[in-house]
Amino acid sequence: MGARAVLLALLLALSAQGRRFLAADAAVGVNWGTLSSHRVPPSVVVDLMRANRIGKVKLFDADPTVLRALPGSGIQVMVGITNDALAVIAGSAAAADAWVAQNVSRYVGRGGVDIRYIAVGNEPFLTSYQGQFQSYVIPAMMNIQQSLVRANLANYVKLVVPCNADAYQSASVPSQGVFRVELTQIMTQLAAFLSSSGAPFVVNIYPFLSLYQSSDFPQDYAFFEGSTHPVVDGPNTYYNAFDGNFDTLVSALSKIGYGQLPIAIGEVGWPTDGASSANLTAARAFNQGLINRVMNNKGTPLRPGVPPADVYLFSLFDEEQKSILPGNFERHWGIFSFDGQAKYPLNLGLGNPVLKNAKEVPYLPSRWCIANPAQNLDSVANHLKLACSLADCTRLYYGGSCNGIGENGNVSYAFNSYYQQQKQDAKSCNFDGLGMITYLDPSMDDCHFLVGIDDSRSSAVSSCGCGACCMVWFLFFWVFMYLRMMGFG
Repeated sequence: MGARAVLLALLLALSAQGRRFLAADAAVGVNWGTLSSHRVPPSVVVDLMRANRIGKVKLFDADPTVLRALPGSGIQVMVGITNDALAVIAGSAAAADAWVAQNVSRYVGRGGVDIRYIAVGNEPFLTSYQGQFQSYVIPAMMNIQQSLVRANLANYVKLVVPCNADAYQSASVPSQGVFRVELTQIMTQLAAFLSSSGAPFVVNIYPFLSLYQSSDFPQDYAFFEGSTHPVVDGPNTYYNAFDGNFDTLVSALSKIGYGQLPIAIGEVGWPTDGASSANLTAARAFNQGLINRVMNNKGTPLRPGVPPADVYLFSLFDEEQKSILPGNFERHWGIFSFDGQAKYPLNLGLGNPVLKNAKEVPYLPSRWCIANPAQNLDSVANHLKLACSLADCTRLYYGGSCNGIGENGNVSYAFNSYYQQQKQDAKSCNFDGLGMITYLDPSMDDCHFLVGIDDSRSSAVSSCGCGACCMVWFLFFWVFMYLRMMGFG
């Protein structure tokens, strides 16, 4: 049976649920990323989310160390299939069965993990990927859907595809929104699938990036307090970039016949460091403004009174191992710092007026590595380069909160970042005698010198993004395939 025929059969099987527009109240959740060498134990993270009444979490893979901490938490979970796994799953129903068995079926059930969504890829249509994953998305969705049917989970676990906002575009105003030409057919297939299964179209929207990437972008248009540069689109006027972007997607969906499809926001937020426009004040203003609009069911000009189906803030924590190719701010999106401490007052609209901090965080001892004041630092350049190539020094650069602490301060900050990443190994503070360990906190003003986390209690199995669980899954897959070939499957 060809791919189109299989898709048609699936849509017919799902059509009993009918095409519908979900107008339920929105819920605020978070993205939980794990690209950090200072990982808070998953059990502490789950307690943190529960203390803040966060009822939805979006993961970027299906990390077993994370999923094992979620049973019985009452938190609804979105797990993810990484882009690199799409080709294998698209080409093999057995691989899809193996993935569902390994990452979904084993965790769900009474008292288990409340897995509601599977994200098939993460921004797989991103322009910079140059179509690398594009042809695999729909076949992978069909195979995973059939696997969910066989596992009796299809009525409960829904499939979505988180898309970057560059999947659609507009010449000038939201009403002219269209999908990129090369994506029109695949987006029509995706929208048909989502509509029939009752799942939302998931999109990631970042007004911060619009402001960061263009000096001509009106700063007040990125926030929610109104703008002196509104966009007039016929009878509609847009006073903020989020609404304009959202309605551009609504227009694009309308042009392919799915203008009533529910839309969820997979990622949205504002960084707190690493750029001149990334700071605590701006992050709080943006996130609180967004949450207030969502909770007030304000909607947008094309969907008045109807908020997004769900909104997942990006991100729960800072992740100091993220790539900084887009900018130094990439490591500072968290509403909490890496150790689960709230960065600023934020009312998530979930019952707590401010964020509550993580408790029982297993910090390393209170000691730091700094530049030895008795040594001449003329030969420090190579050591500084080494430290910052392996640890995070993004706060030191232009726009960072530690940018003005002086040369000795810069060296100390870099040395300490490396020292903490190395779990306070005394040898990592040597730097040919230029470093020294101190028990006095060297933090100054808004520049905080971190103390790392003792993650020895956590499982040695890392996230799929780091390769370990992917290897486990592939081993599982090939054992599964061998048993099938031998007649045991």
